[in-house]
Amino acid sequence: MEAIAEGFDVFVHDGEKAFGAVRRLHAHGITVYIENAGDFEVPLSAVKDVHDEKVVLDSGKLEAGLKEAIRRAHSGEDPRIP
Repeated sequence: MEAIAEGFDVFVHDGEKAFGAVRRLHAHGITVYIENAGDFEVPLSAVKDVHDEKVVLDSGKLEAGLKEAIRRAHSGEDPRIP
């Protein structure tokens, strides 16, 4: 697995649109900035994969508030713009 670095995009499923980016690294987790929601702490145990400057999270290991923020990350975007 590739080492996580600040600025990597964050996903729940590889191949989908990123919902945020790694803001900081900690000994036991990462801080992820989620669009339209702010910063969230994510434990390293919730990281499923890291490759190609992408961090893929395991949705089954995320807290409810974080899941809701991910669900709403792109809600303010114009759906007509790809």
